[in-house]
Amino acid sequence: MDSRTGRKLRLMALDEADLAVLSAHAQDAVLHVGDMLFQPNVRRFVLALHRFDWLSEGARQRVQSGLHFEHVRKVSLHGFRQDRPDDILNLLSIVFAPGEAPSGEIVLTFSGDCGVRLEVECVEARLADIGPRWPCPHAPEHGGETAG
Repeated sequence: MDSRTGRKLRLMALDEADLAVLSAHAQDAVLHVGDMLFQPNVRRFVLALHRFDWLSEGARQRVQSGLHFEHVRKVSLHGFRQDRPDDILNLLSIVFAPGEAPSGEIVLTFSGDCGVRLEVECVEARLADIGPRWPCPHAPEHGGETAG
């Protein structure tokens, strides 16, 4: 639950601007390589992640969240191996690279020069808190500054 509103975060992205908002909330989420799944029969790419709650006031917390992308034609991986499901990835950003409208690529960038590229027919993504919250002793750092 959002510590200010008492509700779990639920976001939907249908365009590049929406995706930027979703990316900001998912920034610094951590996940295991094995917590990603491409479902080609329904053209969906799913991630289970531990999102840092940038909106919690004074309480550094992570929350279990789900993120999925629809209308995915193809998935490409870079910098990590699927046969190492326990390796941990740190999500830095999610961006849309337009192609022939409304298609394009959604690029998930992880630390350590790792990434996932999704070829999509259009932007449709959802991020939702689905599980418990727990204290996080340190906020993620960016450029020498402590955020949150």
